[in-house]
Amino acid sequence: MRVPQHFLLVVAAAMTSSALAFDPFVVKDIRIEGIQRTEAGTIFSYMPVKVGETMTDDKAAQAIRSLYATGFFKDVSLEVDNGVLIVNVQERPSVAQIDIVGAKEFSKEDLLKGLRSIGLADGRIFDRGLLDKSEQELKRQYISRGKYSAQITTTATPLERNRVAVRFDIVEGEVAKIRQISVIGNRVFTEKELLNQFKLRTPGLLTWFSKDDQYSKQKLAADLETLRSYYLDRGYLEFNVDSTQISITPDKKDVYITIGLSEGAQYTVADVKLAGETLIPEAEARKLIKIQPGEVFSRSKLTESTKLLSDRIGNDGYAFANVNAVPELDKDKRKVNFTFFVDPGRRVYVRRINVTGNTRTRDEVIRREMRQLEGGWYSAGKIQNSKQRVDRLGYFADVNVETPSVPGTTDQVDLNINVTEKPTGSVLFGAGFGSEGVVLSGGITQQNVFGSGNHIGVQINSSKINTVYSLSFTQPYWTVDGVSRGFDVYHRKSNPAALGLGLYETSTTGGQARIGIPFTDIDSVTLGAGYESTNLTAFTGAPVQITSYVNTFGNQNTAVLGTVGWGRDTRDSAIYPTSGAISRANLESGLPGGTLRFYKVSAEHKRYFPVTRNFVLYGNAEIGYGGGYAGKPLPFFRNYYTGGPTSVRGFYPANIGPKDINGDPTGGQRKLVTNLEVLFPFPGMQNDKSIRLSTFVDAGIVGDTYSISQARASAGIAVSYVSPFGPLKLSFAQPVRSQAGDKLQKIQFQFGQQF
Repeated sequence: MRVPQHFLLVVAAAMTSSALAFDPFVVKDIRIEGIQRTEAGTIFSYMPVKVGETMTDDKAAQAIRSLYATGFFKDVSLEVDNGVLIVNVQERPSVAQIDIVGAKEFSKEDLLKGLRSIGLADGRIFDRGLLDKSEQELKRQYISRGKYSAQITTTATPLERNRVAVRFDIVEGEVAKIRQISVIGNRVFTEKELLNQFKLRTPGLLTWFSKDDQYSKQKLAADLETLRSYYLDRGYLEFNVDSTQISITPDKKDVYITIGLSEGAQYTVADVKLAGETLIPEAEARKLIKIQPGEVFSRSKLTESTKLLSDRIGNDGYAFANVNAVPELDKDKRKVNFTFFVDPGRRVYVRRINVTGNTRTRDEVIRREMRQLEGGWYSAGKIQNSKQRVDRLGYFADVNVETPSVPGTTDQVDLNINVTEKPTGSVLFGAGFGSEGVVLSGGITQQNVFGSGNHIGVQINSSKINTVYSLSFTQPYWTVDGVSRGFDVYHRKSNPAALGLGLYETSTTGGQARIGIPFTDIDSVTLGAGYESTNLTAFTGAPVQITSYVNTFGNQNTAVLGTVGWGRDTRDSAIYPTSGAISRANLESGLPGGTLRFYKVSAEHKRYFPVTRNFVLYGNAEIGYGGGYAGKPLPFFRNYYTGGPTSVRGFYPANIGPKDINGDPTGGQRKLVTNLEVLFPFPGMQNDKSIRLSTFVDAGIVGDTYSISQARASAGIAVSYVSPFGPLKLSFAQPVRSQAGDKLQKIQFQFGQQF
């Protein structure tokens, strides 16, 4: 006959030993009852007593507390039957599935990820208290998108085997729009001037895409910081945002923002001092300080000054130099003094350079661009230069540099370079649409063959008139000190007679070898020598230009080519440049030994100016001048041509300039091209470097003089996109200055497949 000693222990009773009074006994066995999903071993691991040990009141209370603390059980009780300890548990249900119905603004995966972060997920213990938290989490995500009227209904349905199905029914509602932003307390600047600094705005032409008319706490915080910078850069040191009020209409469709601010007085700089251990001559240090006595205070200049001082000291090995500008305000005179306190810290050197992220590119391709060397004193300038050189290779989508301290040392750092590979091969296709139909072009290029840094390219351009085949190869590091070598072979054929535009055809085959010699980190000189053969066939009725050439040079001609070029590249990036410039000058000449004697001199300068954090001004100027020796003209097929997507957009390629009697371009001995372009992010995609919009103005002249009367010009908009399938460039240009006979292509694009 069984006579149990039974007691039911709840958590409150388990905490008091008086509620657990019974005689201690030796545990003969432990039996678990009531489990469905939980393993018996899990419960045994939480028990403070094992078979053969003595069970006491304290151990019983400890067992109850431990099992409740797991969260697996909603009820726990202990029984004793003739020395057998029986553990009775009632498991909490588990979540069998989570269904989300009605979600359109977010993907189901994103919402489930948010629920998982607060503990609600398939297979986890069901806790009814989590349902309220889950609703709040979902509402939070919808509020972040401006949907304040979103309604969420939660249902928990019991299933077999102690499981629960959770369902969220969502009615998203409409997006709340910012109807008004008000600024209170401003006297110096108008409300319109201040609101122009904001990213948040009331509904406009493009806000449907950018979503800047939807309130976001993060966006407002960023706008307020921009507003603070606007005032501080104009001398208002005591500027303060006193309050921000966000009001939502009862229907939760409209948002009103009110910002209260205090401008304070405008301060001018009275004096600038240096203190501490600058380690460099004071005269040199003062040249780095951009904020000067007598000027209106500017926080941006102050920040720039501290950075320039820190970087300059860092160039001498002081990686952790600290420069702190301390102000002294004279509120009566509205003046401020600044003392730049300089603490250079310890001088350190670079122990090791670590390269990571390069899955295809060899380490040596990156390391040979480094100007900071292992074992050398730390130099902020050399590290920045190294980063830019790696970035300008064009092989990487991102280059990140870190200089962590070496553990256990005070005078060593490591230089960690992490790169993100991008496709460096491309299959390029181009097309233009205009009055003359479609022109196709294509090419295959690999800038980083087998990760070696060598370049190889094959180009094919095909239209009804012109066909070009070319092969090029470049080895950037023929020698360890950066001397490059390469070659080009090509075949060009022009057949205007195919369209009845000119009764002649030309065929040119040639090749060239070249070497490049770097003189500085940004300057190099290129020398080249080559040979080409040109055959021209003139048919009856050929233009005067063609018959004149044949009479002067004959049908078959050769040229021994010599080239000298100089280049300088100071861009901060080859992929997404925002500052710096690239300059080139080139001389090409037909040397003695060939039947064609001529010269061509050209130069170009491209410059990037950062206007704001997101806007970049790009300017380009190209000029060319050519002629012949011994009283002979420049061969017509050596003339300059311009027009098309890479020069003056909106015009048919190579169509700008003089025309023959058939209306075909003849080119000229002079060329001048200018481009002015404002580059900016695609609306709503400010952090995406792969796509940029631009507005531009292009102009060009081709002829035998630089006559402004012969200039053509266009204006328009363009988009460039580095897509997963390759680079794409699309432009729409409206010619604003053209002449009779010009062939127009208002829409032009290029597309390439990367690999």
